[in-house]
Amino acid sequence: MSQLPQLDRRSSGILLHPTSLPGRHGSGDVGKHAYDFVDFLHESKQAWWQMLPIGPVDGSGSPYNSTSAFAGSYMLISLDGLVDDGLLTKSEVKPLKSFSDNKVLYPRVMKFRYKALQIAFERFTQKHKQNNKAFQNFLKEQKFWLPDYTLFCAIKDANNQLPWWEWPKPLARRKPEALEQAREDYAEGIAFHTFIQFIFHKQWMKLKKYANSKGVSLIGDIPIFIAHDSSDVWSNASLFDLKANGLPREVSGAAPDAFSDDGQLWGHPLYLWDRHKEQKYKWWIERFRQTFTIFDSVRIDHFLGFARFWAVKYGAPTARQGKFRPGPGPSVFKALNRALGDMPIIAEDLGILTPQASALRDQFNFPGMRILQFAFGEDDSYHAPHNFPPQSVVYTGTHDNDTTIGWWKQTKKDKWKSNGLTAVQRAKICTGTSCDEIHWDLIRLAMASPANLAIFPVQDLLGLDGKSRMNLPGTVDNNWNWRLQYRALKKPTAKRLAGLTDIYGRFQGKK
Repeated sequence: MSQLPQLDRRSSGILLHPTSLPGRHGSGDVGKHAYDFVDFLHESKQAWWQMLPIGPVDGSGSPYNSTSAFAGSYMLISLDGLVDDGLLTKSEVKPLKSFSDNKVLYPRVMKFRYKALQIAFERFTQKHKQNNKAFQNFLKEQKFWLPDYTLFCAIKDANNQLPWWEWPKPLARRKPEALEQAREDYAEGIAFHTFIQFIFHKQWMKLKKYANSKGVSLIGDIPIFIAHDSSDVWSNASLFDLKANGLPREVSGAAPDAFSDDGQLWGHPLYLWDRHKEQKYKWWIERFRQTFTIFDSVRIDHFLGFARFWAVKYGAPTARQGKFRPGPGPSVFKALNRALGDMPIIAEDLGILTPQASALRDQFNFPGMRILQFAFGEDDSYHAPHNFPPQSVVYTGTHDNDTTIGWWKQTKKDKWKSNGLTAVQRAKICTGTSCDEIHWDLIRLAMASPANLAIFPVQDLLGLDGKSRMNLPGTVDNNWNWRLQYRALKKPTAKRLAGLTDIYGRFQGKK
């Protein structure tokens, strides 16, 4: 077993969501190509594989709008792995000609994978595999969330995927007799969704074990908020600010700023933090316990919301008229530390970083984030490498940014000057190059910086343009669907990246 990396020592890694991997079945999964990617990380001396949230998604593919804070997405299950297990035949997973190697066509791929899993479930049941020890242990380990989640899914299946607040009132309000009847009526559906989670967990933990054996650790992502139509909100309604009819009083968003006069309207229901505190943050503890079972480290999305959050009246057309409300502050992290010990957490602290949010981050020694694409607009920028504390994570860009090549093309068009310099001029000064290979220039700048951890989207490693962008915030269509081309990651790229890793003291493995 290789020694695993630590956030407080110099290291580096790559950001790539598993759905973006190559593969025969319309999207990436945890099959062969995931193992190939781990091998590439090992060969290039990278210590971390960072990804986006891996929960169940809807047809948009957004990993930040999941139906569960605990479950895994069936989109990530390797169908070839089920062939190897004897639960599917090769003919049953023959790829559709309408699949694309360039993008995930979510509704089409989801339908194909779901149908294959139904066939696999029938064989699983016929072979009485639900009686084996591994399956029974899984049920015990996941008892906090699994029964409610699988019941939630089965009821939705039986009600044309209606949101839970539009179900018959006894079910929406979780009347005990209605739930008991539903468990009886939808026993087959519950068993199917339990099977999905068992297979997901089995395949995921196998991949994690392999990655760890290669000295590669996995970084997950916890969105602070949860989708309204989720098993978590339905089964823990008293922890959320909801009306009697199940609709939110207020929803999440981001305040207006220099980039948006209307702010951002996210639409998640808000937490009743006093209720969470009364329950000693049990739901949060179990959420983090689950996350740290399947990941070695985790990024908390919108960490700022634990200090204060923007609340918008439900039904408002924009987030302009919202108000800041206080978050739980240190109490939630103290509870997590008491229950789980010190956790390797990355605080996504981008946005308006208040003194309160900064103090909260530093109180628990969570590294914050710096983005090199933001570094060149002014002298002595917060995001300029010389300003990075060691206790930070530097990115060339994130999933919400354009690729570095795409960003550079746009930046070269911008003639605005600060202190007599354009961003392009300042970038050339900072890198000491002509920026003809701007993606490698920023990778090198990140590697050389004082930040303990440097992360690069795989698109930047390959020098891909804006067509390969993962997400454009504020838009709904054509996001989350980018796919890495088969064999795009070649040995010369691994060698070049490994060289930089060595030069800048970021290799934590054995020499």
